[in-house]
Amino acid sequence: MPSRSSRARRAPGVVALVAALGLLAAACTPGSENAGAPPADADRAVQTDVAALGEVTLTVWDQEVRGGQNEQMERLNRAFQEQYPNITIERVSRSFDDLATTLRLAISGNEAPDVVQANNGRADMGAFVAANQLLSLEPWAEAYGWHDRFPDSVERYVSYTPDGRVFGEGNLYGLPQVGEVVGIYYNQAELDRLGIAAPQTWDDFEAALAAAAAAGATPMQLGNLEGWPALHVYGTVQNQFVAPEQVRDLAFGREGASWTTPENTQVAQKIVDWVQAGYFNEGVNGIDNDQAWQAFSRGESVFLIGGTWLAADLQSAMGDAVGFMAPPPRADRPVSATGGTGLPFAITSGSDAPDAAAAYLDFITNDQAMTVLTETGNLPVVDPASQTPPPGLSEDVFAAFATVSQDGELLPYLDYATPTMADTMGAALQDLLAGETTPEQFLQTIQADYAEFVEQNG
Repeated sequence: MPSRSSRARRAPGVVALVAALGLLAAACTPGSENAGAPPADADRAVQTDVAALGEVTLTVWDQEVRGGQNEQMERLNRAFQEQYPNITIERVSRSFDDLATTLRLAISGNEAPDVVQANNGRADMGAFVAANQLLSLEPWAEAYGWHDRFPDSVERYVSYTPDGRVFGEGNLYGLPQVGEVVGIYYNQAELDRLGIAAPQTWDDFEAALAAAAAAGATPMQLGNLEGWPALHVYGTVQNQFVAPEQVRDLAFGREGASWTTPENTQVAQKIVDWVQAGYFNEGVNGIDNDQAWQAFSRGESVFLIGGTWLAADLQSAMGDAVGFMAPPPRADRPVSATGGTGLPFAITSGSDAPDAAAAYLDFITNDQAMTVLTETGNLPVVDPASQTPPPGLSEDVFAAFATVSQDGELLPYLDYATPTMADTMGAALQDLLAGETTPEQFLQTIQADYAEFVEQNG
């Protein structure tokens, strides 16, 4: 979800799956033989006959804990074990924040999981690659045709150079299942009650916020206890005022980019203006993201800026009352939204069963898996245009992703920028929302983190 970063649709150039069901393999249970070993070479021999692997226990760590997310994992895991009865999956499922807290220790231990979901960003996947804790997937990508399955627009979110220094190019280190886009959820019943039309432009959206506030309603729900949810709000506003290429440069930590620009100052000031106008619920820094979307689902606000990973839960809670749109653009600007891929699945260097792990990755990202994802209210990252989403919110999600990725700009999560940006920007946004810092001070804090990383990484 966040980075979603930290964790949605058709990415530009997304192609249909061409590989058949995957096979692979290796040994038995997860262990530490390979811990700290360098990533696999591109010419590494791989085993694609799963039956020849013997009995294998595959330990998988994921963060697919929400309703539709959990359902798709359970269905795919059952199907995988039915097809490959010699492989037993031991699943460890944790929330996004719990996984982020525990994964670093687990991946470096003597009993590392075989497969993990690792945040794409530098603080997680980038650091794991630099420490040789993840295997390059290039040998299996060649065996299974993953480079044909996933377009460049998707692969750049899961690629690093082997030293972990350059994000967006190099070797493949993970496979995503879902696409993501951060957009605007709206409560149609509240809009109708207040006599507000669904916004078509950015000016319409801001006018709707003002009208809701004037009517005594809470215009927008935000729970920012974790820090990262406000990054999505900032990114949504930033995409309306900052050129797409500048957002990409900042998000990928490229030399020459700067946060302390007039455009970014305008964005930060806009967030302050929204706070002062009463557009957010009270106590945004004191409630978490789950409390926020649950409050929205109960009709306690008109809008919620959030990612498509919330769609299945909101559909279940609100039925036809909830809708979703890409952020409506300012005049003469393309439709733009933060997004990319969900947390990718990677193979740890400590796995004793890398071929079995690769077979699993292939299975949960194949064309049948994309259908299961669609059926469970998720947004498949591979060729979503070939899927038929269920009526209701899923249709809105698919349409929003297609609009952004085909006709607009799908822009990276901001915490990708540096290994510490999620914490730095999360804390700085909490201060900005609380009125404890000015827009200029907020941006100087972020720029200091950014400049230090760029200098060290250059």
